[in-house]
Amino acid sequence: MSKQHLFALIMWSATLAATAAIAEVQDPADTSARTATAQSQVEEVAIQRVLSEFRTVRVPLSRAIAIAEHLHDGSKTADISFEIDGSPVYRVRTIRNEHVWENAIDANTGSITGKEMTSSLKELDREDLAKILALKWPKPELSDVVQVAEKAAAGSALAGGLIRQDGKLNFVIVVASADHLKEVLLEPPKVGKQDTSRH
Repeated sequence: MSKQHLFALIMWSATLAATAAIAEVQDPADTSARTATAQSQVEEVAIQRVLSEFRTVRVPLSRAIAIAEHLHDGSKTADISFEIDGSPVYRVRTIRNEHVWENAIDANTGSITGKEMTSSLKELDREDLAKILALKWPKPELSDVVQVAEKAAAGSALAGGLIRQDGKLNFVIVVASADHLKEVLLEPPKVGKQDTSRH
């Protein structure tokens, strides 16, 4: 999984800031090496900013999932990310049957902020639809995977969802552990098979 994908999962606003900062590097003689160095430095600054903000929030990611799922009985969380474009929020997408809801949950109060966005599965692109369909199986749910990831990485989750990697769908959970972000990948159950093995 690329760093750019990691940033997209956590907070696209920091990625935009990183892109703007890199665009200022204009030395034609050594542009690619300097751009790579600048990219690395900007990414590290963005990660430290995310970690600094995340350490101060009062609502853990697992609570934000529960709040979002409570809004629509029987819904499941498809993905969640921590964003710091303004006040820190969790952006949560939940699904039930053909409906998809997206809400922003204040990371300090747990209250819903902004307007809920509603769509249907028919409006999703093919990749998002494949991810959603993978979540229709009973176990594991994203909240279960978050608990496993937090134990494995000895930290607190700040983002999670399904990604396509090497042609397979995997859960990816981003965990803040000490001064780093760690990715934990877990394979969801095989669609159409009763697979008793655990990964």
